[in-house]
Amino acid sequence: MHLRRRTLLATAATLAAPAIVRAQGDTPIRIGEINSYTAVPAFTLPYRNGWQLAAEHVNAAGGVLGRTIEVVSRDDAGHPPDAIRLAGELINDRKVDLLAGTFLSNIGLAIGDFALQNKKLFVAGEPLTDALVWAKGNRYTYRLRPSTYMQAAMLADDAAKLKAKRWVTVAPNYEYGQSAVKWFKQLLTERQPDVEFVGEQWPALGKIDAGATVSALAELKPDAIYNVTFGADLTNFVRQGNTRGLFDGRGVVSVLTGEPEYLLPLGEETPGGWIVTGYPVDSLTDPANKKFIDAYKAKYNELPKMGSVVGYALINSIVAGIAKAGSADTEKMADAFGGTSFETPFGPALWRGIDHQSTLGTYVGKTALKDGKPAMTDWRYVDGASALPSDAAVAKMRPA
Repeated sequence: MHLRRRTLLATAATLAAPAIVRAQGDTPIRIGEINSYTAVPAFTLPYRNGWQLAAEHVNAAGGVLGRTIEVVSRDDAGHPPDAIRLAGELINDRKVDLLAGTFLSNIGLAIGDFALQNKKLFVAGEPLTDALVWAKGNRYTYRLRPSTYMQAAMLADDAAKLKAKRWVTVAPNYEYGQSAVKWFKQLLTERQPDVEFVGEQWPALGKIDAGATVSALAELKPDAIYNVTFGADLTNFVRQGNTRGLFDGRGVVSVLTGEPEYLLPLGEETPGGWIVTGYPVDSLTDPANKKFIDAYKAKYNELPKMGSVVGYALINSIVAGIAKAGSADTEKMADAFGGTSFETPFGPALWRGIDHQSTLGTYVGKTALKDGKPAMTDWRYVDGASALPSDAAVAKMRPA
């Protein structure tokens, strides 16, 4: 009896040992995700749906390096100091392996600097300012979405075809808006040297006085308008512009306006013929988009938005980088991400080694009312790689 009991205990210990080792090796890879959920819900809530769906898909397929992924998410409420505090909490208390996310450009820049100071990888999903990967780029920061330069480059050719000479601009007065206007001016002038920018309006984000803004632009008698407002500011700008005839007989080029989260709220007030970047989700039938759209609809019972695409692609891009690195070690990931390809709902994309910008692209088309509903028509997909400057130009803008 005693011998048998000792034998059974020894056997049980032998069988248990590998299980303990496996459990230690199978601890989740933790992604510390920070975003402006309460400040910009129109984009960030679909975005959260996207990364949750991607995490489910990754884990159902066995995870990465034999480990599941776990996203530990926090809301910065649109405040850079809160984002910095949360980043410290995620690293020190929750022991995350890397940071990800953010929406506003000023917050993305703050977390990018935090990543450099703390030597922790940061994969930015949404912030569009080019400073994130160029003027203030660093070893530990990567960015997914097409930047302000890329979006302006995608729009500049169509803008030049308008042959409008006198332009005005309207943009939120923070890093994203300033960068978007800067690059559009430069890129359009390169294509149309006789163009004139005769006025600017810089409303505070989320606080546009749309009537005054529209009146100020109309007084300048422009031939065309470059718009960078989004969300509720865009809706108010369009309503006042329609009421006061600002858009009548004028070309309008508008960043992000074709994205469902910003286009759909315009409803029947949607102006026709604006040249926009966006996501024509209701008319995409290619295999990559259809697979994603069907999976998203099955889970959430609605069509995805651009935020959904960003969230889904963000997780895939991180998993691909970790797989290439063969580790969740920060230095190994920082080295390995560059040159790594990954799948997105828009097709394959690549992390560039020279500046840590991804080649994810977006769609360019025109706004319209289709069956009484806002839509994006005459669209085409623009690969992000085609909208980036040369390596030599990037090298001059990025710190050594």
